[in-house]
This record gives sequence, C-alpha cells and structure tokens, in this order.
Amino acid sequence: EVQLVESGGGLVQAGGSLRLSCAASGFTFDDYAIGWFRQAPGKEREGVSCTSVNDGYTYYTDSVKGRFTISSDGAKNTVYLQMNSLKPEDTAIYYCAAEKSYCSGYGVSIADFGSWGQGTQVTVSS
Repeated sequence: EVQLVESGGGLVQAGGSLRLSCAASGFTFDDYAIGWFRQAPGKEREGVSCTSVNDGYTYYTDSVKGRFTISSDGAKNTVYLQMNSLKPEDTAIYYCAAEKSYCSGYGVSIADFGSWGQGTQVTVSS
C-alpha cells in the first residue's frame, strides 16, 4: 500500500524559509514521480513542483521558480520541498502525491497522481 506522510509545515514570516518532507513507503521509490501540490482557502488545488525520482528531472510552476527546490533522498525514501523567500500568497495546505510515472514538462496535474498524503499547513504572515 502506497503511503505518503508530509511534515515540516508551520508559521513563518514573509521572506522566511521552510522545508517540507514527504516520507514514502509501500512502493519502489525510484519508479515514481512525486509531486507537490497546494490548496489555499477557497481555491482549487494546484500543482507546485514535481520530480521524477529515477532520473532527477524536476518541474516547477512559474510562481515558485527560483524560490522552491524539490529534491529526493533515495536512502530515506523521502522527497523534500525547500521553500525560500516565502510570500503570504504561498499560504496553503501542501500535499505530496505519487504515481508510477514521470513528471510532465508541461505542468503538475492532479489527474496524473493517484496516491496522496494528508497535507501539511504552511502559513506565511506579512
């Protein structure tokens, strides 16, 4: 059974940093794409970043490019999302998701991922 557990969320001031973790179990980590999504109050869930663990390919949505970095640690079966220069508009529940596939170069779509974590809250104060 695929299990994903996010952690690392919290409250931070604008300009600050947080590192989210997505601990994965129940599947062969290297065969999967891992995506990070977020959902702000009253808004739809949106794709933020994706990594194809096998070849290290990464994708970022425009709003986080240059500020967020996705990485993976195969020994720990964990994917990280380092978030720097945080803005109030980054406030959301952040979810990681997994699918036995590769990241698309065109975006991070909810429809492409079948397994989801429970989410972790990120709040950025102004």
